[in-house]
Amino acid sequence: MEKLVIHGGTRLVGQVQISGAKNAAVAIIPAALLIDGECIIDNLPNISDVKLYCEILKSLGAKVEFLTPNCVKIDSSNITSTIAPSEITRKFRASYYVLGALLSRFKSAQVSFPGGCDLGTRPIDQHIKGFETLGAQVEINGGNIKVFADKLTGDSIYMDIVSVGATMNIMLAAVLAEGVTTIENAAKEPHIVDLANFLNTMGANIKGAGTDTIKITGVEKLTGGKMYSVVPDQIEAGTFLMAAVATKGDITIKNCITAHLASITAKLEEMGVEITDNIDEMRIRYVGDTSAVNIKTLPYPGFPTDMQPQTAVALCLCKGRSIINESIWSSRFQYAFELNKMGANISIQDKMAIIEGVDELKGAPVYATDLRAGAALIIAGCSAKGTTEIFNIEHIDRGYENIEEKFKALGANIERVEYEEK
Repeated sequence: MEKLVIHGGTRLVGQVQISGAKNAAVAIIPAALLIDGECIIDNLPNISDVKLYCEILKSLGAKVEFLTPNCVKIDSSNITSTIAPSEITRKFRASYYVLGALLSRFKSAQVSFPGGCDLGTRPIDQHIKGFETLGAQVEINGGNIKVFADKLTGDSIYMDIVSVGATMNIMLAAVLAEGVTTIENAAKEPHIVDLANFLNTMGANIKGAGTDTIKITGVEKLTGGKMYSVVPDQIEAGTFLMAAVATKGDITIKNCITAHLASITAKLEEMGVEITDNIDEMRIRYVGDTSAVNIKTLPYPGFPTDMQPQTAVALCLCKGRSIINESIWSSRFQYAFELNKMGANISIQDKMAIIEGVDELKGAPVYATDLRAGAALIIAGCSAKGTTEIFNIEHIDRGYENIEEKFKALGANIERVEYEEK
């Protein structure tokens, strides 16, 4: 087993290079199954979710070759199965994108119910609604989801709630369907735009990604034969922005799209930090005591739920009372108990966290309850006095590439340590 050990109290200073977006990569890799040929995907984050997805594609008959740790060539010319291995799909949430891709090209797909972070109930009813509207039948039996159709025909699909996962899965399913599919009340996140751009590069016809209405005109096939580079990760960038605030630091974020960070930087400016925006990089500098702010998570372009735990750490060290309203996931505040071990003052009321600012955090043994909670604990450990041990770091490795090395480069005293589980 592995844990992270942090000797805190260090002001983080320097530059950090942002990796490719995890949330885009885990949709673009299965999208390669739609291509009757090969493609090259560059700027992939070197994380466990990406590696797991490549193993799924291999099991289905695709040829997968890593040209570098961040660049993969995928050839889906000879897919031999449409049943994804349950022992892999159960390990992470995004495995359900196999359904839309295989259904679109082969009219059949089966996966086990996906796993991943425990953030509360995450139904797939909107995915199913979209598949059925296109003409597919859906069977759920013994923990497996099976979709199949004689043919798929484009139609108008209204999303009852704004769902990133369902929007992407329906896009994948509709790419090779006959006619035109319109997704209304679609999610607008940057990784949805990135998926559409990838598919269009490979021969699809998708318009409107990034708005609440996406129009997909079905094509006969995707031919691929091209290279595509994944968009930078807005959540990783936001994580280091909050690390600068919490450690009273001065960090320049390289290789980011600053427009994707607008809702985050608006709150940072409200807190009182100094931000310099240079379009593809951003500098954040602590210039004095930060002020409490209130936050409500919302679908993009609102404040991202994936940034909520990291922001909570920064708010723990602000003057005054901050309130976070979580409108997306029902169990996103599990990290609060861990931060309270470190001296934070957080009380939870249903989907609301009330944070009373404290002068400092103190090191303690803590447990990462999910991916973003784990990142929040790293930030807390860097800012805290004393030593922090973070367990369950496999959650962190699902979404952050070389995270301890990036923090080390900024001056953090952090090490990955082997230990025996008792």
